[in-house]
Amino acid sequence: MARGNFSRVTEFILLGLSDTRELQLLFFTLFLLAYTMVLLGNLLIIVTVRTDPKLSSPMYLLLCNLSFIDICCTSVTAPRVLVSLLSGHKAIAFEGCMAQLFFLHFVGSSEMFLLTVMAFDRYTAICRPLHYTAIMARRACWALVAACWVGGFIHSIVQTVLTLRLPFCGPNTIHSYFCDVPPVVRLACTDTALTEWLMASNSGLISLGCFLVLVASYALILAKVRARLSQGHWKALSTCASHVMVVTLFFVPCIFTYLRPAGTSPTDKYVCVTYTVISPVMNPIIYTLRSNEVKESMWRLWKR
Repeated sequence: MARGNFSRVTEFILLGLSDTRELQLLFFTLFLLAYTMVLLGNLLIIVTVRTDPKLSSPMYLLLCNLSFIDICCTSVTAPRVLVSLLSGHKAIAFEGCMAQLFFLHFVGSSEMFLLTVMAFDRYTAICRPLHYTAIMARRACWALVAACWVGGFIHSIVQTVLTLRLPFCGPNTIHSYFCDVPPVVRLACTDTALTEWLMASNSGLISLGCFLVLVASYALILAKVRARLSQGHWKALSTCASHVMVVTLFFVPCIFTYLRPAGTSPTDKYVCVTYTVISPVMNPIIYTLRSNEVKESMWRLWKR
């Protein structure tokens, strides 16, 4: 489509993770296995929490929402990657690329906010147990979940609008397996220094800010329980340790990806695998294996 003295790019080429056919088949198998685990594991958590009245505390309500977000986050990229690896078709329409970028940041930033809320929930339960039911009442919990989704939507709209305002008239090859802000922005036919700074201020600072809040909450929890490590506090500390594993897998690669100018490092696309595939796979494993209540509820559901 002509626009001024240049032609608008109508599609992008996603180079993927490798050009070697053998490696493509290996990646297809790994991605298919991971995507299946994400769907089955997180759906099992959602069904278990929704069908067992004993799992009605705010922690399990937040866990249920985290499972739903993980399914959405992986579904934004995995099906397209699987089709590309199997068929070899690497082209994606401009509109499809922008849609993938929007939904990826929508659910990804919503997950960041939700993980922060989950850390606040654990801090309240451990450090202020007498006020827990009042602070994390069901209505307040739903309000926090809604705020996570609204915050994610606003963040994604900003990222998408900034990207759509850029002119794309030259190269259309993306050195990744999905459309994301850094690899797409570097293809623009203009100076993107200001845009990259605005996007780093948006995505990068959100990632870093949520991560620092999470670290601070866990430091406060550790300071609270270190002097009285009873059996109940050991259990709470174990739950927090699982949460720290999820946070590390998710936030550190995001900070590395977004809190810096758009580069051309070949390792960037492999770093993205951590928060788009590995972290969603680990969530159901960590939360089910570390929670006796969830395992017992799953066993009761299986017997029924």
